[in-house]
Order: sequence, then structure tokens, then C-alpha cells
Amino acid sequence: MQFREVIGQQELKDHLIHEVSSDKISHAQLFSGKAGHGGLPLALAFVQYLFCENRTAKDSCGACGACKKMSGLVHPDVHFAFPIVLGLDKGKVSDAFIEPWRAQIAQNPYFDLNDWVSRIDPKERKPVIGTEQSQEIIKKLSLKSYEGGYKVMFIWMAEEMNATCANKLLKILEEPPSRTVFILLSDSQDKLLATITSRTQLIKVPRLSSDDISLFLRNKLSLTASSAESIVSRSEGNLIDAIRIAEANADQDANRELFIQVMRVSYKRDVIGMLDWAEEAAGLSKERQKLFLQYSLHMFRQSMLRNYTDDQLTRVSVEEDGFLANFARFITGNNIFDLSTSFNDAHYHIDRNANARILFTELCFNVMRYIHKA
Repeated sequence: MQFREVIGQQELKDHLIHEVSSDKISHAQLFSGKAGHGGLPLALAFVQYLFCENRTAKDSCGACGACKKMSGLVHPDVHFAFPIVLGLDKGKVSDAFIEPWRAQIAQNPYFDLNDWVSRIDPKERKPVIGTEQSQEIIKKLSLKSYEGGYKVMFIWMAEEMNATCANKLLKILEEPPSRTVFILLSDSQDKLLATITSRTQLIKVPRLSSDDISLFLRNKLSLTASSAESIVSRSEGNLIDAIRIAEANADQDANRELFIQVMRVSYKRDVIGMLDWAEEAAGLSKERQKLFLQYSLHMFRQSMLRNYTDDQLTRVSVEEDGFLANFARFITGNNIFDLSTSFNDAHYHIDRNANARILFTELCFNVMRYIHKA
């Protein structure tokens, strides 16, 4: 992967290029940020630039032998460790899953743990980077470089290392073999052992800019400017979320109707209608439930923007704009914090397999309580 293929993040690209050109490459780097911010594509482009035989001041050449090997993820001095599902009986180390790993990156290097687990396990069981993987990492890095240069070890979703695995890597992270580079990628840095993070150079991968995501949606997914703007406002700088919202665009009308319905029955204090709504929401798939909750937060934010910026900063579709013309006045400084907290908490608990019927029933009653505080 070349830097030009990585969406946005120009400041980080310049930093990584400077690292290589000045020959001051940290032996252990932690790319911290949501997968949808592009940490993995950025790290892959960095390593390709490091190995490139004809690099320019701005990018790898993309044509030399090293670039071609990196592009196919078959460079003999580049190794990968990532979470796997142990119950599949394919092995206990990442190499047993290297072909689906290569296929995933070739298809789309912007993916998260849910995407990866869906690819390797129909039952979507919890993945882990286990003890055997730490032994495999130490074994690989103890060998000489195949091509006489750097050896690179990627550890993707490093927070999924179990405690034994993480502790076994402490020594080699602190005192790695000569010309060895560790690249750890983490979605949740706070879940890593402090002894791991203290041994790495932190590279924070920030949210993508609204303009970068909007351009991608318009150019790659052929969305209209209006639809792209609406999606951008919900994605919070996360390209993976933006793509998911765009793919579920056919459900956008359903989300809008579901949102209108819960606001209406809650405002009327229609308890039977509220219970019916909760039952309907509970029957959706987990991903649909999460998208609906994100959509609701988007509508709250747009309501506030409409109320307090004279409608100058709203990013909505024509249909949403028509609804907000009457609804926005019910969302004010008196209730926005409570409503946002309730829907954010619901998203958090849905992601952790809470009972959907109970969760949406409680959410409905919270809306009834807060909507009248406007």
C-alpha cells in the first residue's frame, strides 16, 4: 500500500516519511485510534516506504520488488499477529489464518474486529491473541532478516492479547534484536497493559476530516453531496462507520420513521405505543439497532445546530430537514445532555449484548421523561 492510497492523515504521513528519511525509526510504535481512522493502511504504507528500493520524497515507488511483495503481503521480513478464534481448530497462531487476512486487506484495508471475525468465524465467537502467538513472535524475530534489512512485526488489535501473551513480549519489546520494528495497532489503548504502552512510541491516529470522508463517499460510492453530508455528520470521522451507514442507506427511511415514532409516542406518554415500539426495535438485528442509535444521536445534534446556529451548520437530507422544521424545538440545552447520554449508553450496552427488549423499553421511558424538559 502506498501513502497516496491512504485517506487523509497528511500530517502523520509526513511524520512517518521523515522518520525513514532521517533514519530515526523507533523500534516499537503504537498506532492508537479507531480502525476507521486508518491506522492499519497508514502503517502498511509506512512499512512499504521503509522497504522500497526506489522511494521518492513523498511515497514508495509501488513498482520495485519490495513494493510488490508488500502489496501482496508476502514480504519474508514482514510478519503479522492478529486475533483469531481458537475454537475453529485451524491452529493457535495467526499464520493459520494468513490467507483470509490477505484477502481482507486486499478487499478493503479499512476494517475492524467485527469485520474480521465475521470473515473467519460464522458463529462470530470472541477472538484472542494467545500465549502460543507470543512464542511464535519471539521465534520469528530471533531469526536473521531474510533480505538483510529490517524485520517488521505487526500486532493488530494489540489489546486482544491475553495477559500471558502480553507479558511474554515485554522483554523483546524493550530489547528487540537489531533492526527490528514492532508496529502495534490498537482500537482501545486503555485496554493495553501499561508495561506494553510504556515500551512504545505513541502515534495517535485522529479522526478523518469531514471533507476526506465526504470526498470518499462521493467518489467511491457515488453518493450525492446531500447524502454524503448527512452520513459524514453521523460517522464522527470514522470511515468504517461511514461506509456501513452508506451501505444501510436503504434503511435510512426506516431509521427516520423509527425515530419519529419513538419521539411521538414518548411525547404523548402513550405507554402501550412505547412498549410496542420497544418490541419492534428489539426485533432488529444488532447492527441495525446500533445504526438506529447512531442515527438518533445525529438527529439530536442536527436539532441543536438548527436551533442555535440559525440553521447554518446542519447536515441533513431533504427529508430530515422537513422533519426537523417541526421537531428541533423540542431539543434544547435543558434535555440534550440527558438524551445523548441515554442513547450513547444504549449503544454501549447493545454492543455488549444487553437484553434488547429491556434496553429499548428503558430508553423509551427516558425519552418520555426528557422530551418534556424542553
